[in-house]
Amino acid sequence: MGRSRRTLPEELLLLALDPATGTTAQPQSLDLGLAGAQLVELALAGRIAPDGDRIAVVMPRPTGDPTLDSALELLRRRGSPVRAVHWIGGPRLGLRQTYLSHLERCGMVHAVEGQMCGVLPTTRYQATDTAISREIRTRLDSAIRTGVPPDPRTAALAALAHAVGLGKHLYPGNEGRSSRSRLRDLIRHDPMGGLVAHAVMDVQNGAGAQPRRSAAAGAGGVPSQPRRSPMARAAM
Repeated sequence: MGRSRRTLPEELLLLALDPATGTTAQPQSLDLGLAGAQLVELALAGRIAPDGDRIAVVMPRPTGDPTLDSALELLRRRGSPVRAVHWIGGPRLGLRQTYLSHLERCGMVHAVEGQMCGVLPTTRYQATDTAISREIRTRLDSAIRTGVPPDPRTAALAALAHAVGLGKHLYPGNEGRSSRSRLRDLIRHDPMGGLVAHAVMDVQNGAGAQPRRSAAAGAGGVPSQPRRSPMARAAM
């Protein structure tokens, strides 16, 4: 995997980064989304594939991305396909910080040290190249505005953005309601992104112990009667 192209976890994190405050929106659900974005990126790279509601390793060869390869190796060690909801709901301590540090090393963000209440040290992250964030946002806006089926990468990014609750961050207020609804609808354009997005929402709803139907069972690769999360209701 060439490093000239940003990975989905990187793009999701840049979408969540607030340019005004230097903080990330939806930090708790974002951690789940980053774990899910790793799965989609590995699928796009041909390393894993959906097997019903499970994830199977189909090519254990490393991608060249250390963080993705760590996830790939953990999946390989399982020895058998793992349910997406169990993988995403597993411990992911430090994943967001790992990607923030990576973006800083790549020069896409820079850390700003500060203090909370004049005592507690804090670190905020500001984008150093706003053109990158604008390009990511433009792809998403275009998919929402035109109604043209997006490429799998953009469809998966939209699915993940909806799943972690970024809709209200990206398209706030009553004027953004229709955009939030269309963001949710983009889930159907990528089977893997849809599977992972529903798994992220299931974990947030505490439904990880309940078996899901195969993501291929519904139209367009999405479960035909998905459980509607609180965020999905809020997007309407």
